This record gives sequence, C-alpha cells and structure tokens, in this order.
Amino acid sequence: MSRRLTYFVYAAATLFFGCFLLWPIAQTVRGAFFDANGAFTFAFVAEVFRNRIYLEGLRNAFLLAVASTAVTLAIALPLAFVSDRFDFAGKKILSALVLVPMILPPFVGAIGIKYLLGQMGALNALLHHLGLLSPGATIDWLGRGRFWGVVALNALHLYPILYLNLVAALANLDPAMEEAAENLGCTGARKFRKITLPLIMPGLFAGGIIVFIWAFTELGVPLVFDYARVTPVQIFYGIKEIAGNPFPYALVVVTLVSTALLYLASKLAFGRAHFASAGKATTASATRPAGALGGFLCAAIFGGVTLLALMPHVGVILVSLAGDWYQSVLPNSWTLAHYEHGLGHSLTVPSIINSLKYASLSTMADLVFGVAIAYVVVRTTHAGRHLLDAVAMLPLAVPGLVLAFGYMSMTQEGKIFAFLNPTRDPTALLIIAYAIRRLPYVVRSAAAGLQQTSVTLEEAAQNLGSSPLRALRKITLPLITANVVAGGLLAFSFAMLEVSDSLILAQRSVDFPITKAIYELFQLLGEGRFIASALGVWAMAFLALTIFGATRILGKKLGALFRL
Repeated sequence: MSRRLTYFVYAAATLFFGCFLLWPIAQTVRGAFFDANGAFTFAFVAEVFRNRIYLEGLRNAFLLAVASTAVTLAIALPLAFVSDRFDFAGKKILSALVLVPMILPPFVGAIGIKYLLGQMGALNALLHHLGLLSPGATIDWLGRGRFWGVVALNALHLYPILYLNLVAALANLDPAMEEAAENLGCTGARKFRKITLPLIMPGLFAGGIIVFIWAFTELGVPLVFDYARVTPVQIFYGIKEIAGNPFPYALVVVTLVSTALLYLASKLAFGRAHFASAGKATTASATRPAGALGGFLCAAIFGGVTLLALMPHVGVILVSLAGDWYQSVLPNSWTLAHYEHGLGHSLTVPSIINSLKYASLSTMADLVFGVAIAYVVVRTTHAGRHLLDAVAMLPLAVPGLVLAFGYMSMTQEGKIFAFLNPTRDPTALLIIAYAIRRLPYVVRSAAAGLQQTSVTLEEAAQNLGSSPLRALRKITLPLITANVVAGGLLAFSFAMLEVSDSLILAQRSVDFPITKAIYELFQLLGEGRFIASALGVWAMAFLALTIFGATRILGKKLGALFRL
C-alpha cells in the first residue's frame, strides 16, 4: 500500500472513530459532569452513589457479571481441556454443537425459558404430574427476582466465546512445559494449577473479559425477565428523559468507568506478559484416545452442556408452535398459525427488511474499512499501526449500551449531529452503530489472513510494474477471500440480531429491526409472544447458517474474533 493510501486510511479511521466512538462517549461524559448552565459538577455522579435504587442496580449488575463469568468459566474450561487432550467418538460433531448457543440472542431465549422454568411452566407441571410436587405448590426455578435465570441465560449464551479462546490457548501451549513439570513430580491437578492455568491465562482473560463486560451491560434478558433493578434497564428507561435528566448520563458514565477499571484490573492481574513468556508451541500437543469409558464420559460432558444450552432454543420453538401453553408439560395445542400470522403482522416483515438493509450496508462498510485497517496493521511498518489496531478493537471493550446512549445524546436538538436524530429516521445511525460494533470481527479475520499470506507475492507483483493498490486487489485480496468472507458473515449475522443498539435507537415502528420487533411483540397481550417466538426461530435458522459457514472457513481461529 502506498504511503498516500496509508495516510488516507489513518485519516478516515481518525474521522470515523472520532465521530462515532469517542465523540458519543465524550457527550455522555459531558452530560454527567456539566449542569444546565455549563458549570462543572460532581453532583450527578455523586447522587448515583447516594441513591439507594441506583446503588442496588449497580450492585445487581456487578453480581450478575461475576456470577455469569464464573458459571461460564465452569462450563467452558472443562470442555476446552477435554477437547484439547482427548480423542473420542463424535468429537467433531459435539465440538461443533458447542457453538449452538450463539445462534439465538439470549433475550429471545428468555421467552422460551419462562415457559419451561417459570412457576407455571413445563418443569413444575412435570413434577406435579409425577407426584413429586403437591398440588398448588410451585418452585421458582429462575430464582428470586429472576437473578439466577439471567445468569443462566448469559452463561449458556456466552460460554462458546470463552471456550473458543481457551481451545486456542491450549493449542498454543508447548507440551514441553508440562512434560518438564511431570518429570519433576508435578502431576494431576497440581500441574494444571501451577503450570497449565498460568500459561493459558491470556486466552482465559481474552474471553473472560468479553463475557464479563457483556453480562455487566446485558439489557435484553433483564428486560424480558422484568428484572428492573439493574443498571442497564435503569439506563434504558432513562432514555425517555435524556433531554432534561442528567442522571441517566451519570449512570452511563459510572457503567463505562466500571467496565474500564475492571478491564484494567483484570489486565494487570491476569494479562501480564510473563504468562505468555513461553511463546507458541514448537510442537503440537498430542491428543490421546480416551478409551471406552473415558470416551463416554467426554461425550457425556459435551452432550450434557449442549442439551442445557439448547433449552432456550427448544423453549422458543415450542412457544412458536403452541396454540396454548399454561401449566402443562407440553403445549395444550399445536399450530403453525403464528408463522403465518407473523408474515402478515405489521411489525414482522418490515422488521426483516429493515434488518437486512441495516446489516448489509454496515457489513459493506466493515469489509472496506476492516480490510484497509488490517492491511495497514499487518503489512506496513508505520509507527501508529499498533494504536490503530487497538482503537479498531476498542468497540469490543465499550458496551453497546454505552455507545447507543451516547448516540442518543449526541443527536439531541442543538447538537452538531442533530441531523442524525433517530426519532426522525434512525437508518444512518443504526448502520453506523452496527458497523462500529462489528468492525473488530472483520479486522481480526482479515489480519489473520494477511499474516498467513506471504508478502513476497505482493512484492513480486510490484517488481513487475503493478501498483500497490492493484497488487492488493489482484493478488492479496483473492488469497484472503475466505478470511474476509468469514469475518463478513459474522459481522452481518450479529448485526442482524444486534440488541442494545436496536432497542435504544429504533424509536418508530416503521424502522424497527428484528430484535426490536421481537421485544415489542413480546410486550403485546394475546398471541404477541407466540409471534415473537416464531420470528426468533427464523432468526435462529439464519444465524445458524452464517456461523456454520464462518466456522467451516476459520475453524479454531474463530475464537480470535472475540478477543480484546
């Protein structure tokens, strides 16, 4: 790439990230620390820590994040270890099924879980039928205030991210390190605790911090479970008063600072360089046959986790097919009418069209911008390339809820970006929001392809008279097409089912994307929840196809897309 094009990429990145990543955050910070007269004040932020309701929301959000991360780790670590160390029948199929939870937004799965585990749900009905529960008695499986229900949905949706990172970390672990420990008498659990775990800590941190931030700022599941005393939901309801109430701004700033501090603390505690001092493995770690009994146990671990993770999906499918479902193990009647009614509902078909439009345009922007950034980072020696790479990854660390609130803030009347106000037309802002949020996937995927492609091919083309841009177009891009397609598939599919930006920025029904339509349908009485579930099943099928395609292309490298 010529120097002129490199500088153009830097200028475009500065403008794009400055306007739509840093500026919305700055506007939110301004709203939290400056009063109506423009005077600096700590009063609004201080009130967050004095107000009992706000404090309870922060405490609940933090506890949800801690519990979700712990449960996610408890699921992902054994799976990754078994996958890395043992060969057993059905391993390839079971390993692929680990990714199943990623095909359904957790807040859609919450609809199905409420019908399965609610007090009037299928599990209690089964216990009544078996005589294990006295008539009229119920068990609140989702926990008081739905806390454990939110934790379970978060963990069952997010464990693939941590699993993918841990599998990659274990694959890069040099077997010689563990062999040396065994020769010195360090074996079993002690070897894992003293040798293996410290060496895979970067991978654990890379996935764990994503899980923690995601759970800390998760909006959809608490909304569906009516778990209102949690900071993301308080911020969501505060959007209605954004023009005249400074406290939603203060809540967002406290959330942003909390996630940043937690990230830095985790980085200092678990991401230090000496954990990775051994470097990549010089020889691959050899798996060993698990044997008959061992193979059964390994398959049982994978199968059991997959069955648990499929519960929300099964619940949504059953709800979508139910004519009526109340206090019974299975729906009282079955019907396909919800799919038919969904196609004729005023929210469903337009929402599908809207999502296709938003996701397609945002993915096109990600592909162009992501490949350009990846090329500068990998192929040039410019001093600022590492900073550019870090800024491109920043959207993974900034909660979508914070960015969406920032967009609402910076487009208020009288602001410089008022022409993008989503109350009039959210199209441009939703495309930008989706592009910002999913750009890291394309950057990481394209960078992986460039790192695997020899630069000598481009140099040879340029030596034969080809310009740098023509060499990129004719030589490099065809060689990394698979990586770019994989990153684009993931960017497109996750944009199609983006939650925080969609729930906050889409204000008018004619502009609703799929996830906002599902939420609004869920709120309706009558058949609204059934139609919402039918729309969720369509979303599941779509995302399953795209993730399967990306997995076939990237394989184990898929985990690198979810890494800070």
